[in-house]
Amino acid sequence: MLRLSKSNRLLEGALALEGSKSISNRALLMLTLAGARAEEWLSHLATAKDTRIMQALLAQPAATYDAGDAGTVFRFMTAYLCLQPGDQVLTGSSRMLERPIAPLVDALRALGADLEYLGQEGFPPLRIGGARPRGGAVSVRADVSSQFLSALLLIGPYLTDGLELSLQGAPVSRPYLDMTLRMMRYFGAPADWIHADTIRVLPGAYRPRRLRVEADWSAASYWYAMAALSDRTELVLQGLYADSLQGDAVIAEMAAAFGVATQYEADGVRLRYAGAPAPESLDLNFLDCPDIAQTLAVLCAGRGVPARLSGLATLAIKETDRIAALQCELNKVGVQMKPTGTDAYQLSGRADLSKHPVFATYGDHRMAMAFAPLALLGPIGIEHPEVVEKSYPDFWERLRALGFACADF
Repeated sequence: MLRLSKSNRLLEGALALEGSKSISNRALLMLTLAGARAEEWLSHLATAKDTRIMQALLAQPAATYDAGDAGTVFRFMTAYLCLQPGDQVLTGSSRMLERPIAPLVDALRALGADLEYLGQEGFPPLRIGGARPRGGAVSVRADVSSQFLSALLLIGPYLTDGLELSLQGAPVSRPYLDMTLRMMRYFGAPADWIHADTIRVLPGAYRPRRLRVEADWSAASYWYAMAALSDRTELVLQGLYADSLQGDAVIAEMAAAFGVATQYEADGVRLRYAGAPAPESLDLNFLDCPDIAQTLAVLCAGRGVPARLSGLATLAIKETDRIAALQCELNKVGVQMKPTGTDAYQLSGRADLSKHPVFATYGDHRMAMAFAPLALLGPIGIEHPEVVEKSYPDFWERLRALGFACADF
């Protein structure tokens, strides 16, 4: 358990952010399919646990692959292994075995792949092998996970008949699909939207190119939340771009509602905050950016801003049920998050830290980091702080560098 506090509410300095694990994992798979050694072509690769798992599995010649709790890795590897000879088994952590995989498996089967559930129907683990998918046209539910769609797109150039992907329903996390397509084109694979709900990938191959991975906007969201809870902030976050591949760059716009200013510079962004009235209320939709929903929910709680939160459908099947986890932990500080209809919740109350709350993390890295900014308002505890290894391994060290007291207890 970690006890977290800060003697003042000032944030000043500069931070070199982690490389984006979303970009890193896509680049690793594409370069591997191109037959290239990824480390020779990539710089500023993420050091997140998920990316280390991705690297290890892509380099592994064994017949059994364990993705642990890395959802992106499991989904991408499901498609990747369909292109490999022989039979393979793909498994993961106990939580991974509870996360649905059927939409991706159904689509791969329709394209000619051979996959078998080794446990509960519709869930990992999987046996993959036998028949190589040829490709063609396929329809996939788009309202469950964008990672299913990206997994299919990533192998599209290596399907004999290419890929025509029809999306059924409103896509969640659409910016991640656009990230996948932009990166595919960067590495030489023709892939683009041909209709509002259809993507076409032509058969071909990836070509190795050098890429510096941009910094992680999801990681930046925690620093934006801290800025909005501070008395004054002058903080440079290095490695972020204005023309980002990442949908979570929308955090700059969302944080502006709290008075946090973003200035783009040659080597990153400068955050400035000198106090500002809290918004009277907010209506926030996270359909395109679910990974920053927890951050904004906690920020609203810290500032006492009533907020309607929507677009949260995918949160229940993440590393934990993030809706239930948020409701439980916010309740500890007197903040309510109540359903108000389909996929919408009303947040009300201001966080009361007078009892020095200890927040559970549920094995979820984003729970730990989303609640950490509340330490600017008073001492808090974070259970199992090591969960940040999944996406931001040096998060606590960065906090210490900016004057936070982080002590095990």
